[in-house]
Amino acid sequence: MVGLFLSILLTNMLKNIKILDKDSLRRLVRQLKSQLSAECKQACANSVFAELEQKKYFVDAQNIIAYWSLSDELPTGQFIEKWYQQKNVYLPAVQGDELLFRRYSGADKMPKGAFGIPEPCGDALADLSIIDLVIVPGVAFDLRNNRMGRGRGFYDRFLPQTQAVKVGVAFECQQFAEIPANQNDIHMDEVIVG
Repeated sequence: MVGLFLSILLTNMLKNIKILDKDSLRRLVRQLKSQLSAECKQACANSVFAELEQKKYFVDAQNIIAYWSLSDELPTGQFIEKWYQQKNVYLPAVQGDELLFRRYSGADKMPKGAFGIPEPCGDALADLSIIDLVIVPGVAFDLRNNRMGRGRGFYDRFLPQTQAVKVGVAFECQQFAEIPANQNDIHMDEVIVG
């Protein structure tokens, strides 16, 4: 109980902190996320996606880009499984330094790709203009909807190519008052944390 109280207190304090160094911020977030249990991570995901599902841009969206979560990211598996037969859900596949997007058609059709991350099979999406919504992972976000990724720039190169609504999703411990951002960091339309 004391640990939970301290975690909540620390998370609320982080909302007021401005961190200028990306490497320090990545280390801090990694440490904070390591304290979350699998049950806590899923509860956060349930809260985030319940809120997302109420948004008009989600209700209206037919073509969505999401991501298959790594163990330290907000879990997306249940959300994707819930919606992929009602909406077209596309997931990233890494090719060199770029992201391609392929339609998700079930967890059994997700061989491991680059970095050991499961990726869907099939043809890459040729026309990004059909995408209505992009659900974006990140290491950290701030209250002005800035996003900081893992440092490889995959999403920073992809996101300018689409006019879709861009929504960052994360654990509450990943949101700060202000994070380091530059002209290459793409601003989110909204950030939802849980």
